[in-house]
Amino acid sequence: MLTISASERVSLLARYDEPHRRYHTRQHLDECRARFSAVRARAERADEVELALLYHDAVYDPLAADNEARSADLAEEAMRAHAVPADAIARVRALILATRHIEPPATPDEALLVDVDLGILAAAPARFDEYERQVREEYAWVPGPLFRRKRRAVLESFLAHPCIYVSGAFDHDERPARENLARSLARL
Repeated sequence: MLTISASERVSLLARYDEPHRRYHTRQHLDECRARFSAVRARAERADEVELALLYHDAVYDPLAADNEARSADLAEEAMRAHAVPADAIARVRALILATRHIEPPATPDEALLVDVDLGILAAAPARFDEYERQVREEYAWVPGPLFRRKRRAVLESFLAHPCIYVSGAFDHDERPARENLARSLARL
């Protein structure tokens, strides 16, 4: 079983409370953890997915493009300190990097983690709208027209996929996610 010490957990969770965060907070982490808990039995290596989930947004700087890589580095450092085998470290790194949403997930566990991370897209409309406000607040430094153009591209990229959720665990979320995305695009 992959674990981290109590002091490491406190330090890690404190990162999600950093004042510049609005969406990538403990609220997001808690929502992801609850979502994963409901499908944990589907994971091939549940402890690795859970650890990757804890670290996936540990580093979050809205001005940086390498947050996931830096989060993976942080997780790797912690795992090395606990003498976690190299193959497990590599899998956890890959899981965290899958949350960049650049390429399709390469493994069933990556698909499960990505689907957990994207759970917000299928949230009830009020929570989804709150998420959209939180994202805008995290990027308040971006001028309105540029933010709308970039946000439109992100939302449209999700809609362009034949399936937003690919693990098979969240097929029921496909329709509400698409409805939320379409509604958000209409407001941009």
